[in-house]
Amino acid sequence: MNTIFRNSLLSVAGVLTAGGVVAAPAVAAQAAGPGADGGAREVRVQYEAQPNFYYCGPAATRIALTAQGHAPSQDEVAGKLGTTEAGTDSAEETTRVLNEVTGGDEYETVSIGAAAAKPEHVEKLKADVREAVDDDRAVVANIMGTATDVDGVAHSYEGGHYLTVTGYRDGGDTVKIADPYFEGQEYWMDLDVLADWTAKRGYSA
Repeated sequence: MNTIFRNSLLSVAGVLTAGGVVAAPAVAAQAAGPGADGGAREVRVQYEAQPNFYYCGPAATRIALTAQGHAPSQDEVAGKLGTTEAGTDSAEETTRVLNEVTGGDEYETVSIGAAAAKPEHVEKLKADVREAVDDDRAVVANIMGTATDVDGVAHSYEGGHYLTVTGYRDGGDTVKIADPYFEGQEYWMDLDVLADWTAKRGYSA
């Protein structure tokens, strides 16, 4: 899907807390274990795209839950999150539901609260992603705006969006993203780019 088409779809949901696109659910499994360079790791998750423009929060949260062996329906997760056609309120909600479903308190909400991430925010995100993935957990990020992945593809969510971080490489300087926006969308992104993408929102790790 090209950026122009993606942006035209997002214009429908631009005022929402969590943007997205109508897409048929699809399931895919991620590889687990250390990567080839020794500084990489991915968690095994079950990917499933969001079925409508406002279910990115439930979809991203569900992807993260499958890393720990939980596979509720997106409707079940949406009910717990309080998701409506206006989206999912914040990373506070995804943190609450991740802990509720897994029966623990491993997840916490981290908010950057700035227009752009500072070096300390980048290092915090790097440490959080590595800790979560090394513990076989995925991270749920609430992002907003436009960011470009390592292949030069721009991903634009001006109305906000949720996605799942499922792995890292280069010691944590590059992260793998399972984006529920449309079927099978997975890509790698520089960590500092992801940090800026989450700067006005937050993440659950």
